[in-house]
Amino acid sequence: MRKNMLFIYNPRAGKAQIRSNLLDIIDIFVKADFEVTAYPTQQPGDAVKAVRERRDGYDIVVCSGGDGTLDEVVTGMMQCNEKLPIGYVPAGSTNDFANSLGIPRSMIRAADVVVNGRNFGCDIGAFNNDSFIYVAAFGIFTDVSYATKQDLKNVLGHTAYLLEGVKRLSSIKSYWLKIYYDDICLEDEYLFGMITNSDSVGGFRGITGDNVELNDGLFEVTLVKKPLNPIELNDIIAALVDKRHHSDAIQSFKTSKLVIESHQEVAWTLDGEYGGDHKRAVVENRKEALEIRVPL
Repeated sequence: MRKNMLFIYNPRAGKAQIRSNLLDIIDIFVKADFEVTAYPTQQPGDAVKAVRERRDGYDIVVCSGGDGTLDEVVTGMMQCNEKLPIGYVPAGSTNDFANSLGIPRSMIRAADVVVNGRNFGCDIGAFNNDSFIYVAAFGIFTDVSYATKQDLKNVLGHTAYLLEGVKRLSSIKSYWLKIYYDDICLEDEYLFGMITNSDSVGGFRGITGDNVELNDGLFEVTLVKKPLNPIELNDIIAALVDKRHHSDAIQSFKTSKLVIESHQEVAWTLDGEYGGDHKRAVVENRKEALEIRVPL
């Protein structure tokens, strides 16, 4: 029986590589007995609207683009009463979540996963009235992965990510926060925080911690306090580079829900996109809220 697919793609993602692969991708879908409706996004928010308004009558929604495109599709789906499976053909520059799911970098192989893979019940993050799929973050390192030059990443790897952030220490402000989770309250001055459901952020694996599961109902949380002196700063950098090194300025834990409060507005990013300024953020894990197509 023929099935219906809504295929949303960002023609500008990454190096616009979708343009040279589009016909082959659609051919794979059609050969698998899908009737495909293709929707190229034109501006931010298009994918959210496309999922929310064009969903009826489809059996699956597939997207191609970077993590931002996937984030929009997830956000749109979370606003729908009926949740459809989501396929993902990565075409961005980092593709953190695709890496965590084991989805191939090759767009053709990723399209094959959509039609021949399996559904995976994946946790989704709720952030106030918004959604995210793999990371909500604030502070100094928030946009480092997108600001660091690729050549520097290629040579120095993970260290380049940290060096780019360290260069900003003198200009990035810290935030006095109260953080509530699991009957615990933390109160301190923080430079950076990330709430993740991924083993890769900014293209670097392992930065979120060990034993990461994408369907366990728990976030991995990393908080970095403001260093008091250069020695403490060195400890922070060493601990982020090498998990065997410990720093009292880094707090890491797992939780299904946390509340973060500040007297001043804090700028957040959700899946690498601007998530607004908030004095209070309620972040909850929606366990296995959506099904994502992954390799067998």
